[in-house]
Amino acid sequence: MLSEEKIIRLILGFKVRHLRQQKGLSYQELSTTTKLSTSYLNDIEKGKRYPKPDKISQLAQALGVDYNYLVATNASKKLQPIIDLLTSKFFKLFPLDEFGISLEKLLELFTQTPDKVNAFISTIFKIARNYQVDESQFYLEALRSYQDMHNNYFPELEAASREFKQEFSIRGTLPYTVAFLEDQLLELYGIRVDRDQLPQQKQLAGIRSFFHHEKKILFLQHGLAEAQENFLLARELGFQYLQLGERPYETTILQIDSFEQLLNNYKASHFAAALLMDEEELARDLRQIARNNTWHPDLLLDLLRKYQVTAEMLLQRLTNILPHHFGLEDLFFIRLTGSEDLKSFTMTKDLHLSQLHSPYNNELDEHYCNRWVSISSIKDLRLPQKGLHGPDLIADAQISRYWNSDKEYLCLSLAKPAFGRPKRGVSVTLGLLVDPKLRSIFYFLSDPQLKVRQVHTTCERCGVPDCEVRVASPKVIEQMEKRDQVFHALADL
Repeated sequence: MLSEEKIIRLILGFKVRHLRQQKGLSYQELSTTTKLSTSYLNDIEKGKRYPKPDKISQLAQALGVDYNYLVATNASKKLQPIIDLLTSKFFKLFPLDEFGISLEKLLELFTQTPDKVNAFISTIFKIARNYQVDESQFYLEALRSYQDMHNNYFPELEAASREFKQEFSIRGTLPYTVAFLEDQLLELYGIRVDRDQLPQQKQLAGIRSFFHHEKKILFLQHGLAEAQENFLLARELGFQYLQLGERPYETTILQIDSFEQLLNNYKASHFAAALLMDEEELARDLRQIARNNTWHPDLLLDLLRKYQVTAEMLLQRLTNILPHHFGLEDLFFIRLTGSEDLKSFTMTKDLHLSQLHSPYNNELDEHYCNRWVSISSIKDLRLPQKGLHGPDLIADAQISRYWNSDKEYLCLSLAKPAFGRPKRGVSVTLGLLVDPKLRSIFYFLSDPQLKVRQVHTTCERCGVPDCEVRVASPKVIEQMEKRDQVFHALADL
């Protein structure tokens, strides 16, 4: 995190470097003119030192600008976008070191090609404004990029869960129970659980948990499944054991104030998943499942029962295990929520490893392909034989072949009624790029009973003929065809 003082030093250093290079002066030449040592000038340009007023005056005179220009937090039109970036909340809160980015190298790049960098940064700011990209969305995308950079596998968090169990002699058999995890919170950290007060507040009906750090009470909502409580209790153990300072206190973060807050929330959640689903044991289970020659929903449901975790926890945990233990890095995870009338669906979470896969989040008010197993599994919740009066969880799978593309994915999906709103369905889906390596690992890919469907991202961009579940015309394709007709007509001239 950069302080205001550090940012002011960086702005001054950036201006000095840019003006010096613009005038073609070496450090030695500027040193001779200003009577300041070359090492001192180097520290100024790197933002390590902030000179006294008399020395700033000497620099201003040598560089051909006035005193106020150097100390101001604004600059010429050419440099202003870079100054805006330095003073933005991004640089104040974003942990560049987590991404292996050197701020000094970044500023050096900015000063070498300010015109091109200026145009690039201005473009990013305009796109963000035009599409209403706020700080929360930016931080969420940054976290997904951070996960992608590490293949969503963090050995230090896996090790922390093992050390936690070893340190406190936890050798209980799976699954861990709510009572056991609750006892750990109380005995180790003096945190007690309250299930009475949160349900009494109607406006907090959508909040699953809230931690009061002063009273050391974890408030839980009424009606949570045992698997949901397991996660919330294990996550709180993660916050405490990892000693994560900046953190959210409610389950779903109401306001994302910094990247560190979001990252710490992820670390505690990853710790919880590693605690409840040991990586070595889950990897063994996956190898056994992969050897099945036929697909059956029980392959997923049995894992949920064994570890007593939620559908989302299981599939997200697989995004940790599959890249590290199986070398399957081309995958995506998405969560969809359906409206009560099943006419619209919203993607509320997506993670892509190795590349931007299909499907992906669409902010253009287009309609997601209803051939996705993510959507069909939500619709299956309403079927009389499967619906809300029967099982509250649907497991399904299909191979999705993308229209007009050579890509296909094995998609595993789990759907259930939304928490607190049972008429709305929620699905989580894990997609694995089908290639020779995947086929060599998962034998049931050759099962003729496994559904194979041609799909696309949205109806508006899909040219699949006679689609039985289309909910919107392919207007994007129609516009492209009209444009091609114009090109042909011009060519005829």
